[in-house]
Amino acid sequence: MENISIRKYIIDSFKDDNESEIKESIESTIKEGLEEALPGLGVFMEIIWNNASDELKKELLEIIKAHLN
Repeated sequence: MENISIRKYIIDSFKDDNESEIKESIESTIKEGLEEALPGLGVFMEIIWNNASDELKKELLEIIKAHLN
């Protein structure tokens, strides 16, 4: 059985999309609430986190924490 990298698959699937297409994919994924889509959103979060400033990371953490209550 072949090992499939979820990260690579997600990145390859979106690398040629423009910002509007990516936004639409994110919004439709969230709207539909499909559990299968969570790994893709996680890959996007990982990309954001790895490229965010400390200030943006703090803001993201505040948003996440505020909505976990």
